Amino acid sequence: MLVLLVNIHVKPECLDAFRAATIENARNSALEPGIARFDFLQHSDDPCRFSLWEVYHTEDAVVAHKQTAHFATWNAAVADMMAEPRSRVWYKSVFPADGSW
Repeated sequence: MLVLLVNIHVKPECLDAFRAATIENARNSALEPGIARFDFLQHSDDPCRFSLWEVYHTEDAVVAHKQTAHFATWNAAVADMMAEPRSRVWYKSVFPADGSW
């Protein structure tokens, strides 16, 4: 399993629009056959900071996700809402075992 943690800092005036756009993207992403999890999280100590926790079955699933209409729509919609560029860190799952996802 490939796990991506994306950290996002949003402009305060964009919170509602960002949340709406990201919930729609997450809802559609979770339906993709190559995605095991797609979580959208808001930091408890700073409402302008969010994380996406994305778990993919394969590298092909990552490529397929980036080619979806909902990802393209989200990416275009939120581009100007960022207070700074988003950061990404890739992980490989250790536990639970891949079959447990």
